[in-house]
Amino acid sequence: MKAKATLKQIAKELNVSVSTVSKALNDSPEISELTKIKIKEYAKLKNYKPNVIGLNLKNRKTKTIGVIIPNILNSFFAKVFSGIEKIADEKGYNVIMCISNESSEKEAHTLEMLSNGTIDGFIVSVSEEAQKNQDYEHFSAIINDGTPIVMFDRIADGVDCDKVIVDDFDSALNSTQHLIDLGCKHIALLSSIDNLSVGKLRAEGYLKALENNNIPVSNDIILRTDSEDDLKDKIEKVFENKIDGIFALEENDSVAALRIALKKGYKVPEEISIIGFADGILASRRLSPSLTTVSQHGIEIGEVAAKLLIDRLESKEENLPYETVVIKTKLKERESTRKL
Repeated sequence: MKAKATLKQIAKELNVSVSTVSKALNDSPEISELTKIKIKEYAKLKNYKPNVIGLNLKNRKTKTIGVIIPNILNSFFAKVFSGIEKIADEKGYNVIMCISNESSEKEAHTLEMLSNGTIDGFIVSVSEEAQKNQDYEHFSAIINDGTPIVMFDRIADGVDCDKVIVDDFDSALNSTQHLIDLGCKHIALLSSIDNLSVGKLRAEGYLKALENNNIPVSNDIILRTDSEDDLKDKIEKVFENKIDGIFALEENDSVAALRIALKKGYKVPEEISIIGFADGILASRRLSPSLTTVSQHGIEIGEVAAKLLIDRLESKEENLPYETVVIKTKLKERESTRKL
């Protein structure tokens, strides 16, 4: 590997001061254009790279954002990250992505590791374990130390910070109402995310829609679990009951609902209509019949989260009020629901 030159070495070779080299490399107007060109060309020849740690200590800014997501296999988080990276790139920021794998301990360790001067702020979706245990002290500690956090999708209600969420309750209420408007009277609820804040809100929206239409709640067709495996083990039992509609609260739940319905011989959508929360191509357009979905606008969520964080990092105001931005979902009708 080619050795990297230092400012001192460049200064010595060109018989100028270290200060002159530094100013030339930073385009200071104090240095003549001829000297700048000479120093920059020599620095490039000698493979000079600035000392990032030194710059960070001097400027107190890294122009780097840390992003922590719970699960890299979820297409929703991939879309959010895409939105974050787009805005970060436009604003001249780098992005470091880490995965908590739904572990509160790993989440806390990552926050601590990166908040030592590596990054300026975090964008986070809270891990399943942290939400289950209501364990949010690691977030509060980082914020209290002066590092801002923007939470998205899965948030911690007790932590004061900027947040970006979707209208989970309202979108679930409206989706269930759509099934009711199609003539569905026995609507099953399928959830493998009942331990997450978003899962609870969506289930509440479903129940509210039933209440608004005087439809009795049937626990036999409501499956609320904490894992995909548990849902797979119990889902077929739901189909032993009379159902003419399904509302699934997560992408994999949506795929499972459609596949089991077809396996059981249901005609979709003639005999049963299905709506699911899903942002991925697999759960929507590539299935047959294609799935009607609640689109969460993952890219937009990422863009808004990045803008909130960068605005806070670059603001001259020290005590900006925290914002909670609500992104409206959209029901994308496809082949798994009848037409009104």
